[in-house]
Amino acid sequence: QVQLVESGGGSVRTGSSLRLACAASGSIEHIDTWGWYRRASGQQRDLVATLTARGAARYADSVKGRFAISRDSAKKMLYLQMDSLQPEDTAVYYCNALAYYTNYWGQGTQVTVSS
Repeated sequence: QVQLVESGGGSVRTGSSLRLACAASGSIEHIDTWGWYRRASGQQRDLVATLTARGAARYADSVKGRFAISRDSAKKMLYLQMDSLQPEDTAVYYCNALAYYTNYWGQGTQVTVSS
Protein backbone atom coordinates (compact mmCIF):
# COMPACT_ATOMS: atom_id res chain seq x y z
CA GLN A 1 0.00 0.00 0.00
CA VAL A 2 3.03 2.29 0.55
CA GLN A 3 6.04 2.53 -1.74
CA LEU A 4 9.25 4.37 -0.83
CA VAL A 5 12.06 5.49 -3.13
CA GLU A 6 15.22 7.14 -1.77
CA SER A 7 17.49 9.56 -3.60
CA GLY A 8 20.22 12.09 -2.88
CA GLY A 9 23.11 9.89 -1.86
CA GLY A 10 26.60 10.39 -3.19
CA SER A 11 30.30 10.57 -2.46
CA VAL A 12 31.50 13.63 -0.53
CA ARG A 13 34.38 14.85 1.59
CA THR A 14 34.42 15.16 5.37
CA GLY A 15 32.48 18.22 6.51
CA SER A 16 30.21 18.30 3.47
CA SER A 17 26.42 18.19 3.43
CA LEU A 18 23.85 16.04 1.67
CA ARG A 19 20.08 15.97 1.71
CA LEU A 20 18.46 12.60 1.25
CA ALA A 21 14.91 12.42 -0.04
CA CYS A 22 12.31 9.69 0.16
CA ALA A 23 9.39 9.85 -2.23
CA ALA A 24 6.35 8.07 -0.85
CA SER A 25 3.31 6.87 -2.70
CA GLY A 26 0.16 5.14 -1.59
CA SER A 27 -1.79 5.53 1.64
CA ILE A 28 0.73 7.44 3.73
CA GLU A 29 -2.03 8.72 6.01
CA HIS A 30 -1.86 5.36 7.77
CA ILE A 31 1.83 5.71 8.69
CA ASP A 32 2.52 6.07 12.43
CA THR A 33 6.26 6.69 12.29
CA TRP A 34 8.68 7.67 9.54
CA GLY A 35 12.38 7.04 9.75
CA TRP A 36 15.83 6.84 8.29
CA TYR A 37 18.09 3.89 8.96
CA ARG A 38 21.56 3.07 7.72
CA ARG A 39 23.68 -0.01 7.21
CA ALA A 40 27.43 0.13 6.96
CA SER A 41 29.07 -2.59 4.90
CA GLY A 42 28.73 -5.94 6.64
CA GLN A 43 26.92 -4.40 9.63
CA GLN A 44 23.41 -4.33 11.04
CA ARG A 45 20.85 -1.77 9.95
CA ASP A 46 20.77 0.94 12.62
CA LEU A 47 18.38 3.74 13.46
CA VAL A 48 19.40 7.22 12.34
CA ALA A 49 16.27 9.28 12.96
CA THR A 50 12.52 8.87 13.39
CA LEU A 51 9.60 11.23 12.99
CA THR A 52 6.13 10.47 14.31
CA ALA A 53 2.98 11.38 12.47
CA ARG A 54 2.48 14.13 15.07
CA GLY A 55 5.90 15.63 14.40
CA ALA A 56 8.11 14.33 17.22
CA ALA A 57 11.66 13.72 16.02
CA ARG A 58 14.28 11.47 17.61
CA TYR A 59 17.90 10.95 16.63
CA ALA A 60 20.68 8.50 17.22
CA ASP A 61 23.31 9.99 19.52
CA SER A 62 25.90 9.77 16.76
CA VAL A 63 24.01 12.20 14.51
CA LYS A 64 22.40 14.59 17.01
CA GLY A 65 23.09 18.19 16.07
CA ARG A 66 24.23 17.23 12.57
CA PHE A 67 21.23 15.53 10.94
CA ALA A 68 17.63 16.70 10.69
CA ILE A 69 14.62 14.66 9.66
CA SER A 70 11.59 16.39 8.16
CA ARG A 71 8.48 15.75 6.11
CA ASP A 72 6.52 17.56 3.44
CA SER A 73 3.10 15.95 3.68
CA ALA A 74 1.68 17.76 0.65
CA LYS A 75 4.50 16.46 -1.54
CA LYS A 76 4.59 13.04 0.17
CA MET A 77 8.31 13.45 0.81
CA LEU A 78 10.56 12.56 3.72
CA TYR A 79 13.97 14.23 4.02
CA LEU A 80 17.18 13.77 5.92
CA GLN A 81 19.44 16.82 5.97
CA MET A 82 22.97 15.69 6.79
CA ASP A 83 25.56 18.29 7.74
CA SER A 84 29.15 17.98 8.92
CA LEU A 85 29.40 14.52 7.41
CA GLN A 86 32.10 12.24 8.77
CA PRO A 87 33.62 9.03 7.38
CA GLU A 88 31.69 7.02 9.98
CA ASP A 89 28.47 8.19 8.31
CA THR A 90 29.34 6.07 5.26
CA ALA A 91 26.50 3.60 4.76
CA VAL A 92 23.48 2.72 2.70
CA TYR A 93 20.60 4.85 3.98
CA TYR A 94 17.06 3.48 3.98
CA CYS A 95 13.73 5.22 4.22
CA ASN A 96 11.22 3.55 6.54
CA ALA A 97 7.52 3.91 7.19
CA LEU A 98 5.78 2.05 10.01
CA ALA A 99 2.06 1.46 9.90
CA TYR A 100 0.00 -0.36 12.50
CA TYR A 101 0.29 -3.69 10.69
CA THR A 102 3.11 -3.19 8.17
CA ASN A 103 6.69 -1.96 7.98
CA TYR A 104 7.72 -0.43 4.64
CA TRP A 105 11.26 0.06 3.32
CA GLY A 106 12.87 1.81 0.40
CA GLN A 107 15.67 0.32 -1.67
CA GLY A 108 18.41 2.41 -0.09
CA THR A 109 20.82 5.08 -1.30
CA GLN A 110 24.58 5.01 -0.83
CA VAL A 111 26.36 7.74 1.12
CA THR A 112 30.16 7.70 1.10
CA VAL A 113 32.21 10.20 3.09
CA SER A 114 35.94 10.39 2.46
CA SER A 115 38.45 11.95 4.84
